[in-house]
Amino acid sequence: MTKAQSLWNHGVKIGAIGGVSVLVICLIGMVESFGKRFIIAGYLPMGVTIALIISMFAAFIAAKKTPIPEKSIQFANAVMSGFVTSGLLAIFVIIGRSIKLRVVFVEASPVLYNILTGGISGAGGIFILLFAGLLCGAFSGLLIVLTDLPRKLIINAIATVFALGLLQELILPILNSWDLGVTNYLAGLFYTLNGLTPIGAILAVIIFCILYLLWHANQNTIKTKYSNLPKATQKKTKYFGLLILAIILIFLPQFLGLFLSEVLTIVGLYVLLGLGLNIVVGYAGLLDLGYVAFFAIGSYVVALLTSPQIFDIGLNFWQALPIAVICGILAGVMLGIPVLKMRGDYLAIATLGFGEIIRILVLSDFLKPWLGGAQGIGSIPNPNFMGFLMVKPQHIYYLILAGCILVVFISLRLKNSRLGRAWMAMREDEDVAQAMGINLVATKLLAFATGAGFSALSGAIFASKIGSVYPHSFNVFISINVVCIVIIGGIGSLPGIVVGAAALMGLPELLREFADYRMFVYGVALVIMMLLRPEGLLPEVRHKIELHDETETGTQTAAQP
Repeated sequence: MTKAQSLWNHGVKIGAIGGVSVLVICLIGMVESFGKRFIIAGYLPMGVTIALIISMFAAFIAAKKTPIPEKSIQFANAVMSGFVTSGLLAIFVIIGRSIKLRVVFVEASPVLYNILTGGISGAGGIFILLFAGLLCGAFSGLLIVLTDLPRKLIINAIATVFALGLLQELILPILNSWDLGVTNYLAGLFYTLNGLTPIGAILAVIIFCILYLLWHANQNTIKTKYSNLPKATQKKTKYFGLLILAIILIFLPQFLGLFLSEVLTIVGLYVLLGLGLNIVVGYAGLLDLGYVAFFAIGSYVVALLTSPQIFDIGLNFWQALPIAVICGILAGVMLGIPVLKMRGDYLAIATLGFGEIIRILVLSDFLKPWLGGAQGIGSIPNPNFMGFLMVKPQHIYYLILAGCILVVFISLRLKNSRLGRAWMAMREDEDVAQAMGINLVATKLLAFATGAGFSALSGAIFASKIGSVYPHSFNVFISINVVCIVIIGGIGSLPGIVVGAAALMGLPELLREFADYRMFVYGVALVIMMLLRPEGLLPEVRHKIELHDETETGTQTAAQP
């Protein structure tokens, strides 16, 4: 490939993709709406920041994908990509100021044009826009030219500033709620009412760089010293770390307040769901898109046994909980029996149908006398633990935390057991596993039953937390969200489930002010994640090695003439 072809194939094409991406977020109103919030107060609106990040990201990819190893060509590709991105935006602004595009695109307003051109009219604004694109491309090209350490340092420092500005509504109330002299001073030093202060942004970068460099300089020494410790000492160190983590988790709701505790309970419920689906998808390799059915079964069983609205059986939460889990396990076996011979896409479609069947049944008028129909079941009592009524999110948090600890313990024991090894062998190749003497029928049914039991446990807690259940709370998007949590966190990885749930469910709850664009950002994040880190945020070691081996082999094969 010649240098000219490289510039065309990577700089121009990827730059055009970046330009179209920025145009999309402009035309759906994100840039203008997010312009009301600042990352750095008075200097960097959030909408402009997102547009700049997309431009820099496209330029970085253009440089990284350049097959020619010369740094100058990679830098030129990045600059070309940034220029093409801003060029498309400049054409859009010129056309928009000449023709009334608002007839077709409602968000194509003069305010948007002013944001893109820095508030400067005429040719000066177009020049500013093109120059900004060149700067974004040059910055990304510089990152490619740099060595690994400064590149990671700069990228992570920028990400830190963006995260601190984005999560102002989370961090600032926590600092103010503590009402201490130090926290009040830090809140005033780092934040205004709308974004980071310039001094706060600079301090955040300096503090992050110092901590990152200290860790980078000493991480090998720390790891070596730890590995040289006696086994008994290593075990004590792990236990001490777990003790510190337990103390933090126990006292966390007392510092976060009502709203953030509610967010924690939502994340915790999805962690429970993710841990259960991880058994089915991560361990056994069975793609289940009807997982929400077991969640609904657990919720409705608890509702029917504890609520006086329909049958008035009069059981409390603790008496109904094991019955709900058992019903979930039985439903998992019932699902597993007819789909034993299905694999891959066929299994996914069959389980998807099962989930829809359960939702339609609980919604139907035929079962309304027993399940409440569209009106659902209300008056579900809150859990009562030794006379203490769990009403607030801070109380339900501990119930969910106990459930997560129990499920994590069971998952770890199963993973290292004979059954867990059978699941993983089946995940790799069912035919070979069967030839080795593994009973596929029993192994699959145990996977479905275990995952369904965990899902029913989460559903039981959900019903008692909300106090009512409705059919519309159990749509297919619950299953899709849980599958995404498993994939994004890392298939087969228990810590990855926690991180995935926090990223996919916690952050959208914290950023409710941008709820109109929630699904758009959600989808874009998934696409980017699959492109850049398909193994997940915290992948299982074995899965990560297998995936990278396959990727490297494919790359080498494609590179051969």
